[in-house]
Amino acid sequence: MTLATPEIEIEAPADRVWALLTEFRYWPVWGPSVRAVESEALAVAPGVTGRVQTPFGLWLPFEITDFESQRYWGWTVGGMRATGHRLTPLSDVRTKVAFTMPRLLIPHKFVVARGLRRLKSVASSTN
Repeated sequence: MTLATPEIEIEAPADRVWALLTEFRYWPVWGPSVRAVESEALAVAPGVTGRVQTPFGLWLPFEITDFESQRYWGWTVGGMRATGHRLTPLSDVRTKVAFTMPRLLIPHKFVVARGLRRLKSVASSTN
């Protein structure tokens, strides 16, 4: 079962926010639980695999398990279902982002909320 968690509205076009959410080079910029990403792919796509480095230096394998272009992606990390990332365009220059997570990860909600705030800051400060 999945629980919807924090969401945020961002003053930025949906395509810009989608790029931040899906291109691996941006994950360490806004994701508090990601220090680095290694993958043969450059971005999220169905079935893409790789590994992420946590802030503690631990490398964990990941796989993109759910994907709807420009709208949603979800993944497993270390073989466990992790966060989902939903994007909803509100206008040409405003986008809503919501993260979802299994109930088991509810204590992680504060990290998720921090990531959303960082995502908003990055997306709003770039053209």
